[in-house]
Amino acid sequence: RERTVQKYADKRAKLKAILKDVNATDDEKWESQMKLQKLPRDASPVRQQRRCKITGRPHGVYRKF
Repeated sequence: RERTVQKYADKRAKLKAILKDVNATDDEKWESQMKLQKLPRDASPVRQQRRCKITGRPHGVYRKF
């Protein structure tokens, strides 16, 4: 998933910028939304799960403290 997120990061950022742009027309926003939906689900960074760097355990992982 990390590779997929990195691969589509620029494309996602450009499409999201169009969606947030106040000057963009409704048609441009609609097209960018459709293109964003066609990207793979795993391209979203929200779907990444933190894992322990040593064991790879997905749950009970602490951030830096």
